[in-house]
Amino acid sequence: MKKGYFGDFGGQFIPELLMPPLLELEEAMERILPSEEFQTRFAQMLKENVGRPSTITYCPNLSKDLGLDLWLKREDLNHSGAHKINNTLGQGLLAKMMGKDVLLAETGAGMHGVATAVAAAMLDMKCVVYMGATDVVRQAPNVGRMRLMGAEIVPVESGTKTLKDAINEAMRRWIADQENTHYCFGTAAGAHPFPTLVREFQQVISKEARQQFMDRNEGKLPDVVVACVGGGSNAIGMFHHFVPDESVKIVGVEAAGTGEPGCYNSAPLDRGTDGVLHGMKTKLLQTEEGQILPSHSVAAGLDYPGVGPEHAHLHETGRVDYTIVNDAQALNAFKELSRREGIIPALESSHALAYAIENRDELQGKSVLVCLSGRGDKDLGILDEIL
Repeated sequence: MKKGYFGDFGGQFIPELLMPPLLELEEAMERILPSEEFQTRFAQMLKENVGRPSTITYCPNLSKDLGLDLWLKREDLNHSGAHKINNTLGQGLLAKMMGKDVLLAETGAGMHGVATAVAAAMLDMKCVVYMGATDVVRQAPNVGRMRLMGAEIVPVESGTKTLKDAINEAMRRWIADQENTHYCFGTAAGAHPFPTLVREFQQVISKEARQQFMDRNEGKLPDVVVACVGGGSNAIGMFHHFVPDESVKIVGVEAAGTGEPGCYNSAPLDRGTDGVLHGMKTKLLQTEEGQILPSHSVAAGLDYPGVGPEHAHLHETGRVDYTIVNDAQALNAFKELSRREGIIPALESSHALAYAIENRDELQGKSVLVCLSGRGDKDLGILDEIL
């Protein structure tokens, strides 16, 4: 396998000006990550500041309704409310040990921005977050939380004013300020080494979930493991330790938008073609001429026209089944879990949950383990508008 590639996907398609910090980061990963100092401190932070291990929860009421055994891996119970904190604390600590004092981030749903602000505050670093102007409005509670923790928010008015545009602007800022700044990339995408680095910090999800499920089920593995896929960090974290288990069906759920023919969506694996964006070769929503198409999802964190290169590889090899769920199906799952189990999921995670609800007939009697990647209080404003 070529360095920085997963099969045909990945690589470093970036301006020459960004090679020095990427090479510096790669060197730091090889030198600092395996060190006892890093590993000990990181494990302590995950335990004391995140609350890991996050539990798995059996859903008795929904299981009865659906005729299957529904389990949730509860990343929503992490401090700051999502899986994002696993990655930001890891990258933040790495950056601190590299001698950096500014964490730069982009965010869509705001959860990565919040998690970066938490990491920066804990590690006594400065935090700058780029966010599409559209997302600043629809994720106002998270913007308030970031500002409270001292982060500087930069609304991005270009393009579709969403995550893709925030990433573009954050990359420009990094080119200008690379000496003292670490770009804390929020998902398992982008130029090498970011897809590998983010997976390294998120694989704790499947490491825990696999053992927890076996402990609760007489050593048996789940029949199906499910996660939502935008850029793909919660999913790659949830899938990683199950990939070698051939008996486990793994399902990634992309956002189909409204689901109407020709609608904007966020399903590059299902509906995209090979191309290059944000430093990587991957599957993209684009025109025949290679112009990036607008993406859409009711879940801001899935609203991205690309996907991490490892997912593109798992899709190509067929190890993971990638499917789509539309806005209405996700909203239904959001309400069902809230009403039947008293757990309010993020709209992103609701897409994964909707897979189990929509495919209940073929899942009869099976055990289904869903990554509940985040909690839904950030989405209540969106729900009020829609409902």
